[in-house]
Amino acid sequence: MNQQISFYEAKLEYEIDSADLYALLQSKESIIVIDARSGTAYENEHIPGALSLPHLEMNKKRVQDLCPESLYVSYCDGIGCNASTKGAYKLARLGFRVKELIGGLDWWKKDGYSTEGKNSSGSPVCGGCSC
Repeated sequence: MNQQISFYEAKLEYEIDSADLYALLQSKESIIVIDARSGTAYENEHIPGALSLPHLEMNKKRVQDLCPESLYVSYCDGIGCNASTKGAYKLARLGFRVKELIGGLDWWKKDGYSTEGKNSSGSPVCGGCSC
């Protein structure tokens, strides 16, 4: 039983869902959302306020201006895409505290949250309520 509890505690330490991310963003905590997909994908649609930092371009030089005290949340398209995992891995190796967004941009939108970019939903964030 203890091993199972440890597994789930660790999982929650490294993953976050869209509702929890939205709540953190609203709380004004020091959290930075990282879009680990290509720059083109980011331009087309992304989570509001997210920084474009493709995992293929993550290195010491590219992250030198990031705040080391912040929590970073890495995301990609969703299931079937592992850019968020690669981004979280690289950020962690570079010394940052990071979580991976479960379901990525796809689940962010399915939960009713707005996006920005050329193909954005642009709708106001409902916050997952039944309105």
